[in-house]
Amino acid sequence: MKETSADIARRMMDTGYQHQVAGELEDAIRYYQASINFQPTAEAHTYLGWAYSLQGRFEQAIAECKHAIELDPSYGNPYNDIGAYLIAMGKLDESLEWLKKAIFAPRYEHRAYPLMNLGRVYEMKGLWSHAIRAYKRALRVDPAHLEALDAYQILLAKLN
Repeated sequence: MKETSADIARRMMDTGYQHQVAGELEDAIRYYQASINFQPTAEAHTYLGWAYSLQGRFEQAIAECKHAIELDPSYGNPYNDIGAYLIAMGKLDESLEWLKKAIFAPRYEHRAYPLMNLGRVYEMKGLWSHAIRAYKRALRVDPAHLEALDAYQILLAKLN
């Protein structure tokens, strides 16, 4: 059975991910780019953006996420990732739009992440009640999300 370009692209992306978790970012980037050359997918562009972000290359990371969104607007990860990169860049107000899009994206397995990030933004802006609501929503979506639980409890303790 002949391997399709989609199969090759998936294998390249998986290999890139293995390099990324091993801390080998340049190798990961090469494999993600190779995957995109075989068959561009929203996932490969999102992972490439993630690798760029780990190098502090946030503008490039955002550009890759925007390519992912062009390929599949229903895929939630790149919206959240753009929001997270904007937070890292100190662009809190800009991040809100992207995080809200992630929350409502049809294809997103980890909806607690954008809710957690939304809570972080609200907390940084001093909007305590908004932050608490976002953390509580994250916990409703994923009761085992320890980061959201910690953030919620710490913020409640600060307010008491």
